[in-house]
Amino acid sequence: MAVKGRIVRISGPLVVAEGMQDAQMYEMVMVGEDKLIGEITRIRGDKAFIQVYESTTGLKPGEPVEGTGAPLSVWLGPGIIGNIYDGVQRPLPLIAQTIAEKAPHRKMFIERGIHVDSIPRHKKWHFKPGINGSKPEIGGKVEAGDVIGTVPETSLIEHRVMIPPGIRGRLKWIAEEGEYTIEDTIAVVEQDGKEVEVKMAHRWPVRIPRPYKAKLEPSLPLVTGVRIIDTFFPMAKGGTGAVPGGFGTGKTVTLHSLAQWSDARVVVYIGCGERGNEMTEVLERFPEYKDPWTGKPLMERTILIANTSNMPVAAREASIYVGVTLAEYYRDMGYDVLLVADSTSRWAEALREIAGRLEEMPAEEGYPSYLASRLAEFYERAGRVEALGSPDRHGSVTIVGAVSPPGGDFTEPVTSHTKRFIRVFWALDTKLAYSRHYPAINWILSYSAYVDLVSDWWHKNVDPRWREYRDQAMEILMREDELQDIVRLVGTESLDEKDKLILEAARMLKDGFLKQNAFDPIDAFATPEKQFKLLQLFIDFYRKALELVEHGIPVAKIREAVGRLYVDMVKAKFEIPNDKLEEIEQLKAKALKVLEELETRTG
Repeated sequence: MAVKGRIVRISGPLVVAEGMQDAQMYEMVMVGEDKLIGEITRIRGDKAFIQVYESTTGLKPGEPVEGTGAPLSVWLGPGIIGNIYDGVQRPLPLIAQTIAEKAPHRKMFIERGIHVDSIPRHKKWHFKPGINGSKPEIGGKVEAGDVIGTVPETSLIEHRVMIPPGIRGRLKWIAEEGEYTIEDTIAVVEQDGKEVEVKMAHRWPVRIPRPYKAKLEPSLPLVTGVRIIDTFFPMAKGGTGAVPGGFGTGKTVTLHSLAQWSDARVVVYIGCGERGNEMTEVLERFPEYKDPWTGKPLMERTILIANTSNMPVAAREASIYVGVTLAEYYRDMGYDVLLVADSTSRWAEALREIAGRLEEMPAEEGYPSYLASRLAEFYERAGRVEALGSPDRHGSVTIVGAVSPPGGDFTEPVTSHTKRFIRVFWALDTKLAYSRHYPAINWILSYSAYVDLVSDWWHKNVDPRWREYRDQAMEILMREDELQDIVRLVGTESLDEKDKLILEAARMLKDGFLKQNAFDPIDAFATPEKQFKLLQLFIDFYRKALELVEHGIPVAKIREAVGRLYVDMVKAKFEIPNDKLEEIEQLKAKALKVLEELETRTG
């Protein structure tokens, strides 16, 4: 029986209702005459404290509150890919259509209390029983996670219909190939003497991680096409990372590049508390983008969750859990999923505001004391796993969260706590951004704990010397950073020739490798093979130049001999496409020949 109470207090998104003694923690409730969506976050006696996911303007004490008996949950089934949701899985295009039908001449704003289906209930999907030619046997045993059929959700994603968690038994009946809605029964399982109907969609509580068979080591790199990420600070499939940076450092563009170019099969993009104009840009651009791996529309493998800063603050907190639950669902099908959240700082601010309304004791900078545990719960849902059921399949959820520290201060609570739970840290630098160096990832402050794990993949698929070249490039960049302090004090002329060469090599690496134009058709994406060839070009040039310096040839003469060729080497990144890597080899041979001729003349 549904719990019924009445409102006694309203404080922004927080509503207190009495007569709720039979309510449960995190139960979803309908608040007021308009049946606004809310969630119980605290219970004291017969009073329930509810965070409402819609605007509470106009709500009055005395209005009813009705429990649903279930926690905040999302619908999982075909129809999710390509959709644009708000923070509690309400499809925004359908809401816009519904409002336009009611008042076609009025400006469209999301109305309170509007209820629409999260996934289309009456659309027919072509269901095909079984997978890879094998059809489930009638009378055979089935359990949670077993794939019993497939649906072509988009041209890029085959939706694998699975037995929902909690169901196991004998398969009594399965539908023939044909057109079905998510309301239709497609299988019947006999469990403990009772018949359980299986449909193409089911609900799942967003705060509970979906189960899996085993967690695996993240050893496969997530190829993003961004050189400084893939080569120096790689992300593994199933890994966790953060992109912290001050205003204007390029967090959003970096996340766009990851979402557009990465080799993840499914992308979940959460705009969590971002400005409306930034989210509008995402909503306008993503439907126009082409998937670089197939040439088809990017939205055919993307889910967008839009929860801007002017939307209800409580829904901002929920959007993170909704997004990661959708990601886990496609992970269970055996797909590699990338979830990007822009930004987790806005999510933490929502926690702070709600905690203040609940009159909880504040911790650092007013954030609640449980900020660290909430961040941990979120990032711990990443991972590469062996999915439940048969056939055997591996999937992953990779989580990358943008962090917006005020004034670019990485010691503030959200950034410092986030660093405890992630393994990749791409630190965006305001100085680099202001000097037009993009992506503005600081190679001194950034780190990746996946370098050792992904090295095998690079050695087997690209070149066995990848780690050697990558480490030497990092040594050059770190040594150059040390030398800059000396240069600022006494100038370049006081350095010995080897150190001068380090400065030259670092300049070549920064101009020709680390800088990357996200809007250039050639430079926006670099394949792993091109990344290694470019790195090899600069490191082999440095090694040969070092031999000349050791034989007494000054760096000034080397620079003079190279001349215009330096420009050609730096411009190779956006003049030589991914399918013409032999041109980089030719450029390298030309550069080394110049150095050999210089050695011969001076020797």
